[in-house]
Amino acid sequence: MLDSKAIMDVLMQGDVDGVKTKIQAALDQGAAANDILKQALIAGMDIVGERMENGDMFIPEVLMAAKAMGEGLEILKPLLAEKDIANKGKVVIGTVKGDLHDIGKNLVAMMLESGGLEVYDLGVDIEPEEFVNQVNAHKAKMVCLSALLTTTMPMMKATVDAFFEAGLKGKVKIMVGGAPVTQRFADQIGADGYAPDAGSAAKMARTFFG
Repeated sequence: MLDSKAIMDVLMQGDVDGVKTKIQAALDQGAAANDILKQALIAGMDIVGERMENGDMFIPEVLMAAKAMGEGLEILKPLLAEKDIANKGKVVIGTVKGDLHDIGKNLVAMMLESGGLEVYDLGVDIEPEEFVNQVNAHKAKMVCLSALLTTTMPMMKATVDAFFEAGLKGKVKIMVGGAPVTQRFADQIGADGYAPDAGSAAKMARTFFG
């Protein structure tokens, strides 16, 4: 029987060695790789996201948990059938043109990956057209736009407009975030969602992908 709580506990502590040891022990005892992935790793990162949202966990702890998740996933990957690798959807993420900040974006990307999504991280300083091109290339159903400067917020609007001009309105969900961004701004520029932090972003992505 899988002791998912034991794995979740060490995951939330960011204990990489503990996660690897407990996953191997679970496999040795006959637990299915897919059960470990869903019931321990993804479920654990869901709690991490909630705690971050509530202010009970902070960025360094979340990063450690995400690293532990990644290491655990490496053990499971060879044992997972393609259908088991929980790619519930494809997401393109990047920081908009003129903005070179990436810590928040990287954290959101990690949380989305931890939730089983396939994430294509374009990096920083990304032109509106490049976001559109990459969404089309990867057949992504969601795009996440990040901006940390008030001066680059207009580029967020330009990027949303580029999706509308490309005829992708309604076909791809657009989520925005970053320190100066608000729900009101997201509504004004026609984005589908706004997330104040990485935990909320992961939760919203799950609702987008059903």
